[in-house]
Amino acid sequence: MFSPLTAKAEEKATAKLPTIVGDSAITLDYDTGEIIYYKNGDAKRYPASTTKMMTALLFSEKAKKTDEVPYNEDAKKQPEYSLNVNFKPMAVTDKMTAEDVMKALLMYSANDSAYMIADYIGNGDYHKFVDMMNAKAKELNLKNTHFANPNGLHDPDHYTTAYDLSVIAREAYKQPWVQEVMTTEKSSIKISNGAIINLENRNKELNKDGNIGGKTGYTSQSGRCLAAIYERNGHKIIGVVLKSYYDAQDQTVFNDMKKIMDYSFAAEKSTLIKSGSEVKKVNVSYKPLKFFGPTKTVEVPLVVQEDVKYYENDINKKEVTQNVKLTDVDAWKLAKDNASIKLTVAERNYSKDYAVKANISTSDLVKANLGLYFGLVAGVIIVIVLILFVIATINRLKRKSRRNKNIF
Repeated sequence: MFSPLTAKAEEKATAKLPTIVGDSAITLDYDTGEIIYYKNGDAKRYPASTTKMMTALLFSEKAKKTDEVPYNEDAKKQPEYSLNVNFKPMAVTDKMTAEDVMKALLMYSANDSAYMIADYIGNGDYHKFVDMMNAKAKELNLKNTHFANPNGLHDPDHYTTAYDLSVIAREAYKQPWVQEVMTTEKSSIKISNGAIINLENRNKELNKDGNIGGKTGYTSQSGRCLAAIYERNGHKIIGVVLKSYYDAQDQTVFNDMKKIMDYSFAAEKSTLIKSGSEVKKVNVSYKPLKFFGPTKTVEVPLVVQEDVKYYENDINKKEVTQNVKLTDVDAWKLAKDNASIKLTVAERNYSKDYAVKANISTSDLVKANLGLYFGLVAGVIIVIVLILFVIATINRLKRKSRRNKNIF
């Protein structure tokens, strides 16, 4: 039976950070890039075949599905999980369509297909393609990633992080061609030598529990790796688990992913700054008489007008920043219109502007200058009285002068 007590227990359970086997893991909101779950997300790890998402990203940008891609010597040298080793020996004279090469790369994770792509895009030199991979990483502002080959076989100089890999997964999945292949469970490819190879996606959780795409990886040095995109109720989240365990049933890394995804879809944002809180005091200048006269300075509290929320985790707590943008520093204008004030709250790859109100009014400015205004009014009155006195005196002298003339 479902009761309020069990509901509260479940609520508490979802709030607890999941315990996973993987050494590094992260989840990101697909649309905003906000980090939801974080475990050693910036620690350098070996990515194994999850590397092929970057290879696929560049391939989708620089080739067409109908291109004919030749098999080559570099591809022929690759070890198992290769088409040449595990299905049918291939000759350097063989060719495949780019569409089928992409399927071999992402569905079967064929090591030789990665070198077919690298040689084809690198004009016969896979090193040039690797340079493109590193240039793309730099373009994406990935500071802890370096590639040494296109397929992820172990190299001490070939590394990334869970965070960096999540960004690569996001960019790759944005490509319609990559997305199409990642979401395909079963297909077949054809080689120019007449061989037809049936493929099954090695992302064994595809189309289960919201899994809509991903890429697996494994070497003895990297451990079991997985990058995946999930969608539930229209909400997409990217997850990465690195250096997990490769058990006999190959289930541990997928269990890790399920745990962090369940946690992330249930996660609610915490309040960082409550609505009505003062976020800053600023000194602004103004002229009490608006257009002339002396200039004064007043300290104005700035108050946020809505709750500022974020996913509370170790990295967001460490990196979140607040910046008030104030484009108009005239107190009279601020008292009348606060549209020029924004609070920008930024995380690593996400920022949002919040409305801020200057806690000052026109009446506040008037009250602060009552003495000046009274003095000004008094001065005006005195001037007017003096003018009237002068006018009256002149008139009186004129009348006296006329009377004196009449006597004579």
